[in-house]
Amino acid sequence: MTKIKLLLLSTLSISMCASTAFAAVSPEEAAKLKTTLTPMGAEKAGNADGSIPAWTGGLTKEVAGAKLGDMPADPFPGEKPVLQITAKNAGQYADKLSEGTKALLAKYPDTFHLDVYPTHRTAAAPDSVYQNTFANATRCKTISNGLSVEGCYGGIPFPIPKTGNEVIWNFLLRVEAESIQMGYANVIGNADGTRTLASRGVENWQYPYYYKDGSADKWSGQYALLRFLTNEPPFKAGESLVTHDSINVQEPREAWQYLVGQRRVRRAPTVGYDTPDFVASGANYFDEVHGFIGHPDRYDWKLVGKKEMYIPYNDNKFNAEKRDDAFVANHLNPDKVRWELHRVWELEATVAPGKRHAVPKRKFFIDEDSWTVSLADGYDAEGKLWRVSQVLPFVVPSIPAVVVKPVVIYNLQAKTYSVVQSLNGETYSVIPRKPENYFTGNSVASGSVR
Repeated sequence: MTKIKLLLLSTLSISMCASTAFAAVSPEEAAKLKTTLTPMGAEKAGNADGSIPAWTGGLTKEVAGAKLGDMPADPFPGEKPVLQITAKNAGQYADKLSEGTKALLAKYPDTFHLDVYPTHRTAAAPDSVYQNTFANATRCKTISNGLSVEGCYGGIPFPIPKTGNEVIWNFLLRVEAESIQMGYANVIGNADGTRTLASRGVENWQYPYYYKDGSADKWSGQYALLRFLTNEPPFKAGESLVTHDSINVQEPREAWQYLVGQRRVRRAPTVGYDTPDFVASGANYFDEVHGFIGHPDRYDWKLVGKKEMYIPYNDNKFNAEKRDDAFVANHLNPDKVRWELHRVWELEATVAPGKRHAVPKRKFFIDEDSWTVSLADGYDAEGKLWRVSQVLPFVVPSIPAVVVKPVVIYNLQAKTYSVVQSLNGETYSVIPRKPENYFTGNSVASGSVR
């Protein structure tokens, strides 16, 4: 056989492998979701010393006390920290801290610390999600070189992941209610220690992937719909944005923006990736929202493994604080943030060949129970740690789920931070599903007249 024929056969083989869809696990391995693993794929057992307890079903019962919509203000009233990590003792716990967390401890040694509380594995989901997750384990496949999926619906797509692409899709398709409405505030922490309100308003999120009457065959591929209306500050009042996020690698996001000054709706194709987030006055990139948002096609995703880490968790109480109590100069108020020890998946993202991104390397730490991003570190072109994201997940028993919305992004070089979708002083409510034409440019135009 000639060298040319061998080369052609080799090229064809590679091409076929790249386009082939792969199921995550065999039926025998999927059976672990009913024995040693939780229904969403986490290790059911606790760790060796008991500091991470066994999962016993999560928090599904209503919590007594104050609520902000459907978010309990404090699921564990009266509970005290079991450990405080500071710049002085951080070395003792270095193996359980992200590089970003260690950098913040070093940068603000007199004011930043971690209050570590007892670990509560509150993550849960409706029974229908558990059933769909079990079905997804053998029917859900990655396609387009891992940049899209097929055969998935209504549950975690890859509860027993084998690749980095599967883990990031688990996060993007994490458990959510069908529809929610929430107040939000985007807050900027300035280098001089002052704060600025970038915007405040109301958001509606809808998750077609979790429609109870849907199925893998009927699902359009759109997994998240957003519409928000800005109310503050006055010069931004009336601005609105609609986005549709999809698994379609050819058209992963559609967006429409209503601009008050122009009194019209226009397409917003740059709302995504590393475009500065105008909703937060450009203090973060669009894809840093929620820890990561949008399509994963700008990066190659490497699954590093699983480890125990201190991460923000069950932060209902922080999210229920008044805004003035939630922040101090240069960072969140550490006396209000709850940290716990959990097992996380470590994921490394590097810019894919032929792609570009302002943050060429990122590390993500994703909670094994809820598949939510907990922490993310971003590195600049010289390999220096630049951006540190802390996500503040909270438990909502009425779904039930551990969900993410607020995230704080620290710019270590500029000495600033951006809090996106802060809930402090706001509410979070599970609501009946809206008609999908609510999430259209035409609907924004009719509802945004100032």
